[in-house]
Amino acid sequence: MADRASRPSASPLAPGGPTLDQIDPSGAMSEAVDRIGRTTRVGLLKRAGAGATVLLGAWRTPAAAAATTQNQDRAILNYALLLEYLQASFYTEAERMRALKGALARQAHVVGAHERAHVRSLRAVLGRAAIARPRFDYRGVTEDPSAFRDTAVAFEDLAVAAYKAQAPRVQSKSLLAALLAIHSVEARHAAWIRYLAGRLPAPDAFDDPMPRRRVEAIVDDTRFIVAPASTSGKQSPRFTG
Repeated sequence: MADRASRPSASPLAPGGPTLDQIDPSGAMSEAVDRIGRTTRVGLLKRAGAGATVLLGAWRTPAAAAATTQNQDRAILNYALLLEYLQASFYTEAERMRALKGALARQAHVVGAHERAHVRSLRAVLGRAAIARPRFDYRGVTEDPSAFRDTAVAFEDLAVAAYKAQAPRVQSKSLLAALLAIHSVEARHAAWIRYLAGRLPAPDAFDDPMPRRRVEAIVDDTRFIVAPASTSGKQSPRFTG
């Protein structure tokens, strides 16, 4: 667990907002930032349409036809979708707040578009089985450049580790290839925001995966999700904060 003495100041992240200790009481996000490995990789998805085509093609292959296989892969896709919702809403809200300038504003604009593309692609594959978007409250972190930067580092590192842990569990080889295309882009995001935060983009030679239970515990610890997702895929995307 991260040493609180080495963590950033406990001053509010935004005027009247919560402190980092309140948002991350166990230090789990700080630990994720400090300890998850990063690697360099090749990204395949350039647009939401292309990503959806790749994912849909994988979903419809004979390898993914068995009901048990599809059920497991569907669960993994919905887990990935929840993480993409979390990130897409975060970046979209940051853009709307207009508190970011320069390189950080550029990063939020580009990465936000990528995360929204990931959401659209995953929803297209899952169809009616897609979980609905939860309601989020980012508690001031999108209104303060430093808080945004540190949270973005944690989010991107977390996504890379989460995708890596699920990769061996994906039954369809074609679907695995498509999800790795998203994973590689997430890893590029992690390297980019780490550079902007003054951190070494790739501190280790190897990445470590993070199990789903641990990822979900970290996300729960932030209390950014204030209303849970349902299983209705009919709801139109809505960014809240």
